[in-house]
Amino acid sequence: MKRLTRNVWSVAGGLLLSFGLMKGAMPQSMKSDHWSGADLLARAKHLQELAAGKGSASETLEEYPHHHTMLAFRNRTGGAEVHQNFADVFFIVDGHTTLVTGGEVLDPKTTGPGETLGASVRGGSKQALNPGDVVHIPAGMPHQMILEDGATVTYFVVKVEETR
Repeated sequence: MKRLTRNVWSVAGGLLLSFGLMKGAMPQSMKSDHWSGADLLARAKHLQELAAGKGSASETLEEYPHHHTMLAFRNRTGGAEVHQNFADVFFIVDGHTTLVTGGEVLDPKTTGPGETLGASVRGGSKQALNPGDVVHIPAGMPHQMILEDGATVTYFVVKVEETR
């Protein structure tokens, strides 16, 4: 009897797959995305031009149901940021920066739903980031990138939606 039940479920599953009734099960509807380090650096040249007067520039590479990927370039220290609904994962592609996480945002201003920008972070932890480093910043955690004069940083970002 167990063998018959297992066979019935195997046939039923096969039919569902054949007819495309299982959502997301068809490999033809899925794709993967790949960016080599060289690809990212080539794309960053455009961002460097855009950042010339502002200090930073970024572009969204791809959007997915619960996260999106970006490429960012910075040539000077940025302000403090807090994203209530998104965690940030930074992959340093080129350059160097100091990341401050935690602490308190000074002079906070709400810039959109769940988004806060401020002048700086006070009392956070500092960590040096170099090419190849990866850092995860949970949703709701203040953070700020600090660059030395003349320094630049190019980084790949994964913004992951977090529901609480």
